[in-house]
Amino acid sequence: MHQEKCIDMAGRFVRIMMSSLLREEMQRVLFRPDKQRLIEFIEIEEPTHGRHFICVSVSKSKVVQLSIVRCQISQTSLKAGSKRSHTKRSSIQECYRRTEVWSLKDLTLVDGRDPDVDDPCFLLHFDKVRTVTAVSCSAKYTFVRALVALSDKHCPMSLNLRNFDWAYIKPTSFYSNRGDCVVLSQICFYAFNLVCLSMCPVPLDA
Repeated sequence: MHQEKCIDMAGRFVRIMMSSLLREEMQRVLFRPDKQRLIEFIEIEEPTHGRHFICVSVSKSKVVQLSIVRCQISQTSLKAGSKRSHTKRSSIQECYRRTEVWSLKDLTLVDGRDPDVDDPCFLLHFDKVRTVTAVSCSAKYTFVRALVALSDKHCPMSLNLRNFDWAYIKPTSFYSNRGDCVVLSQICFYAFNLVCLSMCPVPLDA
């Protein structure tokens, strides 16, 4: 049981690291050239091929934007070796492209649909309603919390929310900080235990 917890926490740690790398890559490729800073993103489900994310970013002029980012895998051939051999090797690259962009000030309502159901879907009301399906309900609340914080900071009016559990939207600062510390300490503890287990000699049958 203890080893299963170690593996689970190690997996969570790997996911956090991968998310951090993905954030840095999108910041470098998409947002930094436009002088924007990526604040939050979550993966979403879309009918088209490839991975999709919904992102929220802030420009130097404090304009907050929401955008749908599509990630596609492209494969290119590169020549290598001497001129006579004409050897080619393939290079797999990830191509990021913003397919939809909105301003946060144009967002009139965020509808969570049903706060009593574990529903990863939510509705963004602009001129038209955009349905967004997160990969999990937790990711959905993570993104909405970021929208609320940015709206409170950069918009004259508070963001209009409907059908959300408010306790998960604006937890108390004590609870939030305490929760972050507990999760971080657990990750470090189980990661350390996993390293120790990997270094222990395995008994051999006689």
